[in-house]
Amino acid sequence: MLGADEFISSPPRKTVRFGGTLTEILLKYEKGDTTDFELLKHQLSDPDIKDAQIINWLHEFRASVAYLTKELGQLVNILLKLPWLRRSREVVEEYLGFLGNLVSAQTVHLRPCLRMIVAQFVPPRITIREDDVDISDSDDDDENISANFDTCHRALQTVARYVPSTPQFLMPILVEFFPFINKSERTLECYVHNLLRVTVYLPTLRLQILELIIEKLLKLDVSTPQQDIEDAEETANNCASEEKSTEEGLFDMEEDEDRKGNKAVSPNVERMAHPLAERLDILMTILFSYIRDVCHVDGKLDINNTKDLYRDLVSVFDKLILPTHASCHVQYFMFYICSFKLGLAEAFLDHLWKKLQDPNNPSVIRQTAGSYIGSFLARAKFIPIITVKACLDLLVNWLHKYIDNQDKGANAYCDVALHGPFYSTCQAVFYTLIFRHRQLLDGNLRKGLSYLQSLNFERIVMCQLNPLKICIPSVVNLFAAITRKYQLVFCYTIIERNNRQFIPVVRSGTGGDLVQTCTNPLDSFFPFDPYILKRSKKTIDPMYQFWEELSAEDLEDLKKPIKKGTSEDEDDDFLKGETPQNDGVVEIAPHSYESNTRSPVSSIGSPADCYVPYPL
Repeated sequence: MLGADEFISSPPRKTVRFGGTLTEILLKYEKGDTTDFELLKHQLSDPDIKDAQIINWLHEFRASVAYLTKELGQLVNILLKLPWLRRSREVVEEYLGFLGNLVSAQTVHLRPCLRMIVAQFVPPRITIREDDVDISDSDDDDENISANFDTCHRALQTVARYVPSTPQFLMPILVEFFPFINKSERTLECYVHNLLRVTVYLPTLRLQILELIIEKLLKLDVSTPQQDIEDAEETANNCASEEKSTEEGLFDMEEDEDRKGNKAVSPNVERMAHPLAERLDILMTILFSYIRDVCHVDGKLDINNTKDLYRDLVSVFDKLILPTHASCHVQYFMFYICSFKLGLAEAFLDHLWKKLQDPNNPSVIRQTAGSYIGSFLARAKFIPIITVKACLDLLVNWLHKYIDNQDKGANAYCDVALHGPFYSTCQAVFYTLIFRHRQLLDGNLRKGLSYLQSLNFERIVMCQLNPLKICIPSVVNLFAAITRKYQLVFCYTIIERNNRQFIPVVRSGTGGDLVQTCTNPLDSFFPFDPYILKRSKKTIDPMYQFWEELSAEDLEDLKKPIKKGTSEDEDDDFLKGETPQNDGVVEIAPHSYESNTRSPVSSIGSPADCYVPYPL
């Protein structure tokens, strides 16, 4: 016997129902008698429906799925809207059984079933009333949200087990339900996490799901320029400093010290000030975790899993990343997976090398491949110097062959449109030397110098194609300083001549005269410039080569700037961690001067401010 309290709190064993059995109701409906049918829909739509009622109805529906044809789609939709997820375990199990019976007997309802499941991939919406305004947002405080997601995946696996063609119907629905980027961080986080879970039990969809996620991440990335992120962080830090100063002024020193000693770490320390950067940071963290978990089994690298995932990611890289100009962070998924094994890094470099040297590829793709090679060789700590030398040999030999071919033709002159891949390869070589020259010379200086001399930089620099004129000035500046120091090639005569050939374009406007010059005719960028998203950078930093400060001897070599009329605030873009954008206009004439250029705020981890020394 149940006690009085238990009896009141327990669900009823029998439930009141009207209209007869389900089979009788559906047969009457077929004959045109809709009274009981409408009553049935009303009972199923009741927001106060009890667990026992749901179980009883579902039990009858499971035995009558043969009657649930396309004509009863409205009734099926009501069943799919039943609040089954947040019910007792008995309701959940009965509902999963009903879904399996429904899709196996009536595949016409497959899409609605899939849509119902995918709609649960985000936290439920709740309405909060503030100042007489209803605000809808995700319910982040739902303690059962993880268990609900687990149940959703069980439901999806159940459907897929009964209907083998589920993946081809599921993918368009996953695309359709992907939240807009202005949705809450939690909504995006849950949806992306659940998409990646789908790839575990529906592996045929992995490539398409990765493509979908990375496409959305890429849109976030290009909508959030690095400069905007840094500006937002600087503004937030300034505001925090002002608030702290005001707060500290209210306490004496003893109280202040006591308060600091007991102060907990702020939960916002790792939050990005820029809202889109915050979303991107969270999603990149999830993507990195997914890559790590797929590639490692019981803490050990699984070669087969890693190779399979690498192939999928390279495919996505080719389709989405390589054609996208100046993305800042998303491409690091390739950087990360390549860090697991040297063979993957070498395979990636070989892949980029084939893109670069293939004349059938568009010039812009070949140039971007060159940028990736240079940036990857310079920044990836896990690439040993022997691999760097092998890549330099390939690149430099290709440059010399290119020069040989052009010397015999009519196009042996400086032109970005004609020789874009050549200039991009030159810049990759120069950039790699800037970051790796110490390692190349380590151990045996004579042997290292002999190797660098064998690359014959002088022929490349002195050729009629004039790469020093096209490459980003900051790269040229440091390359010239390093090669002069080790007496590999003397670049300053060419640099000075090139500088005299640039005419600034003066444009008048309401804000006064504006002087512009093109400092990046290649419109190139360094795809593995410092990673600045706070959470996910913890994954990248241990394997990332930051810029090492110049030694006292190097600084002595860089005393006198070659540029004339420069001022303290006229910094070089790359040297401050930024790639100049090709938004200026350039005209060329002999015996002209080079205009001054300004750069944005610096990024941590790139070369510090310096100028090309002019030898006396």
